[in-house]
Amino acid sequence: MNGFRLFAAAAVLAISAPAAMAQQNANIRGVITAFDGKVISIKANDGAAVSVELPEAVAVAITKPFSMADVKPGMKLGVTTIRRADGATVAIDVRPIPAAANEGLSPYDLQPQSTMTNAVLEATAQASGADEITLNYKTGTVKVLVPPGTPMSQSAPGARADVKAGETIFVAARKDEGGKLVAARVQVSKDGVKPTQ
Repeated sequence: MNGFRLFAAAAVLAISAPAAMAQQNANIRGVITAFDGKVISIKANDGAAVSVELPEAVAVAITKPFSMADVKPGMKLGVTTIRRADGATVAIDVRPIPAAANEGLSPYDLQPQSTMTNAVLEATAQASGADEITLNYKTGTVKVLVPPGTPMSQSAPGARADVKAGETIFVAARKDEGGKLVAARVQVSKDGVKPTQ
């Protein structure tokens, strides 16, 4: 009986561990205030001062322009959307993502009630004064309106020298066992082009 209880407890821990780990992840958006080569100091968009460790193994990406003119059928996109009052699904961020990226829909924190869709672009059309894109995420498709002026950007290889005060930054971070934030992905602005995610 004791052995069964031990097994059951271990099973519960195994199931709950991914959820606990997920709660330790954080997306940080803001402006770099300092970088000493190891730790990035950021004034987050909500006004908080945040420090994030940047491991040597984590590559830095810079941001380049991206537009609907660059969008081609078969391209894999990361599209953040919200549901408009009239029921339409509207993009608030459009980015190309690696071909190997997982496809699907998930909640996202760019805006309240926003959703991230990683999918392959099937088609584009014009609708209601906006571009309309059809995204296939393997288990379904969704039509998304992309109004003029929708934030769009793409990442490109950068260097640690691009991490400097005054640049806008997006960091996907996790908390280590000591509670420190550690960067898993970093993208910074370049030549005035800011990360849109």
